[in-house]
Amino acid sequence: MFDDLQLPHPDYADHVKYHACLLGGRPTIRAWEFNGWERETLAWKTGCSLHAGLSDAGSCIVKGPNALAFLQALVINSLETFPVGSMKHAVMLTDEGLIAAHGIIERQSDDEFHCFAGAPPGPMFPLDQVPPGVEILRLRNYLFQISGPTSLQLLERVAGESLRDIKFLRFRTKVRIGGVDTEVARIGMSGNLAYELHGPLEEGPAVYDALVQAGGDLGLERLGWGSYLVNHVEGGFPQVTWTMTMAVPSDMWPMVAPMYQVSGSVDPMDMRARTRTPVEVRWHNMARFDHDFPGRALLEAEVADPQRTTVTLRWNPDDIADIHASLTRKDAPPYKQLALPYAPQRWPQSHADHVTIGEARIGWSSGTIYSLHYREFLSMGCLKVAHTDIGTEVTVHWGDYNGPIKPVRATVERFPYLDLPRNSDIDVTKLPT
Repeated sequence: MFDDLQLPHPDYADHVKYHACLLGGRPTIRAWEFNGWERETLAWKTGCSLHAGLSDAGSCIVKGPNALAFLQALVINSLETFPVGSMKHAVMLTDEGLIAAHGIIERQSDDEFHCFAGAPPGPMFPLDQVPPGVEILRLRNYLFQISGPTSLQLLERVAGESLRDIKFLRFRTKVRIGGVDTEVARIGMSGNLAYELHGPLEEGPAVYDALVQAGGDLGLERLGWGSYLVNHVEGGFPQVTWTMTMAVPSDMWPMVAPMYQVSGSVDPMDMRARTRTPVEVRWHNMARFDHDFPGRALLEAEVADPQRTTVTLRWNPDDIADIHASLTRKDAPPYKQLALPYAPQRWPQSHADHVTIGEARIGWSSGTIYSLHYREFLSMGCLKVAHTDIGTEVTVHWGDYNGPIKPVRATVERFPYLDLPRNSDIDVTKLPT
């Protein structure tokens, strides 16, 4: 099953936990935990974290004289202004206006674009539908994410040069690290200062090892999947396979659902509760209605009359304690448990719990995390706009469909919840060297 396996990081002598999953349509394994979730989830606030889990995750090259027009016809973004050396967070919809793919597209040259980790046209795009003048090449590349206040210091240490000219959503090629050339991009999912490194998968171990060997005094922690997804909720970054599911035509959901770990108090066959529109995840500001793309008319109508939006939900600690206490009660089945630092602790997952006020259903919650930094249990809630004022009290129905359900009191809080400086706002020229 794993004959074609290549791990993106070296095999060190310390203990590492692994898990098996489907990534980019292929069975593979990923590191689950290195030095414990407590140290790993704090690292991107106090030092820096290094994550390799998105390596070999369905990235591709789109090139040819018609490549720009091909991508423009797929995404809600305008590519009219897209200089070489820059990146865009691009979003692609189904005809029903739901997010089918999203991620980073970078422009390498006038007619060549690199699409990372599920970005449009997406890992499931049928290659037999590629128009003339366009070529799509699947990549086997490493993608390392370095996040946290000391991330730039670490990169400059291993590169032996200043990288402070790399602005947010920009990248530089041929930065020498670990004896090979790598690409350094200023982008990340943690919400604060973060970078990515890209290059051929076979060169990844040398780059990864150089970072690990140099990062000890800068608070570097290697980050596994068992902790990585915490930063999406803290940093306010909805993500396919975690806080939402990649949308497919409705009649395909029964066939696609077995790819995911489907759970939650919402009916497992309810795909809509597990998918999102750009308006619902606050990405509609990327949309430009100066070109045609799938789902355009529906998105335009929703922008004019938003129905739901994403918020942070802070869970009541007494109800959390009751979930754990249910394990010791002999008179009733225990509630679905809260694994740490996020739950359900399965991946890729498709989780949706009902959220109510009184008897009225007002939206959905997508699993939960425990933030050691804030000492809070948090989740992303997609709620009706009328109920999204900070301080609004709601109930999350935690559990599985037709199983024991625990009503958890929750409060609408700021979104994103992370209150550290945002990557896009940081003046890196003023950071310590």
